Amino acid sequence: MAFRIILAGATGRVGRALTAAIEEAPDMDLVAAVSRSGAGRDLGEVLGGAPSGVPVFSSVAEALAVPADVLIDYTDREVIKAATLAAIDAGIHVVIGTSGLTAKDFDEIDALARAKGVGVLAGGNFAITAVLLRRFAIEAAKYIADVELIEYCPAERRDAPSGTARELAEELAEVRQPATSWPVEEMVGAVETRGGAFGEGRTEVRLHALRLPSYLLAVEAVFATHDERLTIRHDAGFSPMPYVSGTMLAARKVSGWTGVRRGLDSVMD
Repeated sequence: MAFRIILAGATGRVGRALTAAIEEAPDMDLVAAVSRSGAGRDLGEVLGGAPSGVPVFSSVAEALAVPADVLIDYTDREVIKAATLAAIDAGIHVVIGTSGLTAKDFDEIDALARAKGVGVLAGGNFAITAVLLRRFAIEAAKYIADVELIEYCPAERRDAPSGTARELAEELAEVRQPATSWPVEEMVGAVETRGGAFGEGRTEVRLHALRLPSYLLAVEAVFATHDERLTIRHDAGFSPMPYVSGTMLAARKVSGWTGVRRGLDSVMD
């Protein structure tokens, strides 16, 4: 039996590539799409092709009227939390491809998912190099006390930090050892140059968000100890294809547990 998929953000950069991949997959059936610009039309026609029989809705709440197994959401941080909670309440598993949710948001989503017996996989970034950055950085943080993050995004991006960098910072703060650097609250000068803080106390992680032309997204974790340093970096390209295979794997796996899992690497093995 095929997985019945609702795809939110179907007309976006990643959504278009996912639409084609889902329609070609023998074990998936795209039953509804969400796109404000294409609402009320057939998805195939919206994407410039022949009618596909897939209705397009203006919101996830409306699309949930169509029987489905999994919601894949690639919309934006302003609506992702409400859409996820609505899907969980309807008993539908969720793959979150949109970044920007906080640790507190995930706690709330996890509580409802467990109560409803629903699985959620939040990738933030399903590109394999981003997944490996997360895995390697978390492993390194167990052994090297000092780590800071630097992210690079295009000059026109308004939000800071990116969800990919935020989620990595929050996860590193949970596993890292206490920092050996001078506590920021005891420093003098323009202390805001030390970056934003994620986590609490001596295990918080400092994150520096750069906004410059020519970048799409790059995140690097910089570790240092006495006389040695380690830098782990992910650079995103401009093609959406690196995100497709990871998202498809997540959609196939997400019904296998209850509650929230974060990171594609949690199901890769």
